[in-house]
Amino acid sequence: MTTTIKDLGEIELLNRLKRFMRCGQIDDDIAEINTSNKHLLINTDLLVENIHFSDEISTAKDIGWKSITTNISDLICSGSENIMSFTVGLVLPPNTHWKWVESLYEGMCEAMDEFGGEIIGGDCSCGETKIVSITAIGEMTPPRLHRGNALPGDYIVSTGFHGLSRLGLALLSSEKLPSEVGISAQLTNRAINAHKRPYPAVKALKALKECKPVSTSWRAAGTDSSDGLIESIRGICKSSNCQAILSKKSILKDPDWPNDSSWDDWILNGGEDYELILALPREWAKALSKELKSAHIIGFIKEGEPNISWDNLEPINIDQSSSFKHFEDKT
Repeated sequence: MTTTIKDLGEIELLNRLKRFMRCGQIDDDIAEINTSNKHLLINTDLLVENIHFSDEISTAKDIGWKSITTNISDLICSGSENIMSFTVGLVLPPNTHWKWVESLYEGMCEAMDEFGGEIIGGDCSCGETKIVSITAIGEMTPPRLHRGNALPGDYIVSTGFHGLSRLGLALLSSEKLPSEVGISAQLTNRAINAHKRPYPAVKALKALKECKPVSTSWRAAGTDSSDGLIESIRGICKSSNCQAILSKKSILKDPDWPNDSSWDDWILNGGEDYELILALPREWAKALSKELKSAHIIGFIKEGEPNISWDNLEPINIDQSSSFKHFEDKT
């Protein structure tokens, strides 16, 4: 029987591709290149129509903003504050309106005006489906956040709320909600904006750098929560060969989030929230939670085979139906 990439899934596909690269090269979403006077971080992300975006629920400007900010998030969660430049690859059906392309680039420029960087080139081609491929280049400064830097005893820190983007997607696509409880207009607006216009954790990275205790080294493990809170922590555990113990009561919920446990899966597993998920030496984690109001310690790292459990030692069994899968059939 022939194995397909649907059978493998994204994580196993990446595991199999590792043999074509030097050791550790794709343990993060970032490539590191050292020159004589600069240390560069480079990232590429694809947005594919009807997989990552839909014209039915997002404007071209929103898609342009998101294409830039998702790449910036990968630079931020690797430690880069200095966003330098971008290249843009486009695949477009021949009947695509010029106005759509123009609006796409206007959204990109809005994001660059906010966070820095400039477009320095790219490529375009014809195809049946719209594809936007962005390569982002940033300059590395300490700390170099890496999924594989966690050690037993570290505290796990999340820099903000989760579940908002997943709720926004459900509202925009008229998807059935987890339960019939009412949600406020304020939560509705925040959720839709979180999905359409994600905001990378720039302030969180700045706070992380500013609050580091003098006696603490720059060692820090980090990623963003683009794949969901649990999946992000799982990535740190796998790369660092350790276990994570999480506290349910410490995981933040938006103040207007429904008080109904059926909604918890979207917090834990929804994805596209782009907060920093960090494993830090204890004193640094405590300092960050004081420096940044939205940062909370949600667990700790311990020795053991890569795994995640609640602090009552129950395994975290999450319904994966709401999580994003790249290679699932969409028909």
